[in-house]
Amino acid sequence: MSDPQSDNTENLTSTITDTAQQAVDLPGKLLRTEIEQASQIYQVIIDFFTNYSFQLVGALLIFLFGYSIAGKVAKAVLRLCEKQKLDVTLSRFLASTTKMVVMVMITIIALSKIGISVTPFIAAIGAISLGAGLALQGLLANYAAGFNIIIIRPFVVGDTIEVQGVTGIVKEVQLAYTIIQNEDSAEITIPNKHIVGEVVLNSKKDTLLKLSVGISYQDNPIEVIALVERTLAKLDIYTDEVRMQVGIDDFSDSAITIGIRLWIPTTNLYAAKYSAYKAIYLAFEQEKITIPFPQQDIHIIESNKVKQI
Repeated sequence: MSDPQSDNTENLTSTITDTAQQAVDLPGKLLRTEIEQASQIYQVIIDFFTNYSFQLVGALLIFLFGYSIAGKVAKAVLRLCEKQKLDVTLSRFLASTTKMVVMVMITIIALSKIGISVTPFIAAIGAISLGAGLALQGLLANYAAGFNIIIIRPFVVGDTIEVQGVTGIVKEVQLAYTIIQNEDSAEITIPNKHIVGEVVLNSKKDTLLKLSVGISYQDNPIEVIALVERTLAKLDIYTDEVRMQVGIDDFSDSAITIGIRLWIPTTNLYAAKYSAYKAIYLAFEQEKITIPFPQQDIHIIESNKVKQI
């Protein structure tokens, strides 16, 4: 009879040997599996380029040629709009839209060249558009507002507008935003949804500059108004013609306030303001016009002393 303990020892030894052999063979099997997978992928790539190389080259050439054609068509549309004296913003919008439509058509032709059906893409785009429309409501609102601005044209490039508390010259109108530039050459980007539905002040090329200066009650305000008009009319701060209004604005406690309204180009707003105040001060100094400061006159009335009885 065989010894049970000896049999168990032999079985355990055999199991350990098999496990060790499997551990030794495992990296080799994994390496062979990876090599086989890489070979399969390489073979698929080789077969794909072998069968579709001419189609890929043709699709690439079609896309590059179409991109060049789209740019030329867009430029032709822009020149045609400028020749017809259309608005700059509308002309750029029509040109960019034309280029986008041509590129979509070229892309469809290029995809069909390599055998890719466009129908599944259209269905996928429809589903994605629905989800994107719900997730990007704010962004889409900007695009809708931009389209409204381009069609209705409450302002055009070059106009001076005031909206949401900022003032500047319209430099560019995009579908999503509008760029205006102030006198400091700082560009301000305003999302279009904050323009449509709001109160927009459009002063075209000029901006209304409001000034005021006080004179003494001893001076004749009518003569001072004429002096201010003559002085400001000599300044080179206006666009085409001199546009101003000067008059008595208020009877203050210590002075008669002369109000001044000037329509000047937005590009030199503050320069015009400083030049106007300087010219007024020099004219007042020459004509001996007093610019008073706030003051109070106190009169003390002394009562008669009561006679003692």
